Amino acid sequence: MAEQQNTDTAIDSSAQPNGNRKRVLLVMATIFILIAVLYALYYFLYAQFHEETDDAYVNGNLVYINSQVSGTVVALGADDTQPVKAGQSLITLEGSDSTVALANAEAKLAQTVRQIRQQYRSTDEASAVVAQRQTELNRATDDLNRRQQLVGSDAITAEDLAHARAAVATAKDALTVAQKQLESSQASVEGTTLRQHPAVLQARAEFTQAYLAQQRNVIPSPIDGYVARRSVQIGQRVTPGNNLMAIVPLNALWVDANLKEMQLQNVRIGQPATVTADIYGGHVEYHGKVVGIAAGTGGAFSLLPPQNAVGNWIKVVQRIPVRIAIDASDLTKNPLRIGMSTTVKIDTHDRQGSVLSALPIANAPMATPVFDAQLKNAQAKADSIIAREAGSDTTANAGNTP
Repeated sequence: MAEQQNTDTAIDSSAQPNGNRKRVLLVMATIFILIAVLYALYYFLYAQFHEETDDAYVNGNLVYINSQVSGTVVALGADDTQPVKAGQSLITLEGSDSTVALANAEAKLAQTVRQIRQQYRSTDEASAVVAQRQTELNRATDDLNRRQQLVGSDAITAEDLAHARAAVATAKDALTVAQKQLESSQASVEGTTLRQHPAVLQARAEFTQAYLAQQRNVIPSPIDGYVARRSVQIGQRVTPGNNLMAIVPLNALWVDANLKEMQLQNVRIGQPATVTADIYGGHVEYHGKVVGIAAGTGGAFSLLPPQNAVGNWIKVVQRIPVRIAIDASDLTKNPLRIGMSTTVKIDTHDRQGSVLSALPIANAPMATPVFDAQLKNAQAKADSIIAREAGSDTTANAGNTP
């Protein structure tokens, strides 16, 4: 009996670990099944409709400032990190030479207007001479006719008749000379007005160019933004084309999200996106949308693109930049800087958009009216000089012909 009890105890003790093992395996299987179910729900309800990457960086326009004329820097109006407004003076160049050139161009324009006025007066004078010569010819012709009526009588001699005929010939020659002089004078002013005369237009253009050169000694900011990468110093001699500083408009930034090739399958233009920046953490969220997909991978546009037609080849997953425009109001509340790291999530529920056409970036500074005033002021100044020198000359009025 004692041996039977020992055997039952041994069986119970060996069955107890097996039961615990089964329960552990069952719990683990349940956990794995639950994880699989949760992942399936996550994928089908969220993951398949969203693409995310932390390989995304803030980008924006760098508006480089350079001089249009040569000169020596005598003043700086802004330094790195400082905000500037459109039209604000950034760099001032020494302008003695341009001031002298402008005065010379102004004098030449005034002199040209006076010379053209004189040509119009010469034309009027030549017309008066032609009329005078015509009158003399008419008088000589009348005298000849009267003398010819007296031929055959003792009232006139052959010598008087010859003198009358010679006078008519002389008057005709004088009229011909006067007419040629009138034609020569009219050739320089015919079909135009004083303001539209080629010589005046040329002098006006030279004055405008000199005026612009003088105005360009002061280099303004083309847009609102912040100064960056200033390399110019006072006393430095600058020439056209050299970058002196840059202006960054921080109100028109965007994010370049570098997505893997397989992530682009469902990405379309116009899809909404959310952006979080490392500087603020996840509690600050920027709203935006997809406005463009790059035409090639980053490697294809690099300085040294990869050469895959080689013997030892290893496939590397490529990334393609996707541009995300950010709402300007979000940038105003929480400013960003170019080059900052971000995380981008793109909602791909709506897949009806295009993958080729790009939407314009909101509030992007693509044009500046700052330099328009320089040309308008130059032209207005030239017109005032022409009007002053033309005086009351009717030939200066548009539409009149001499």
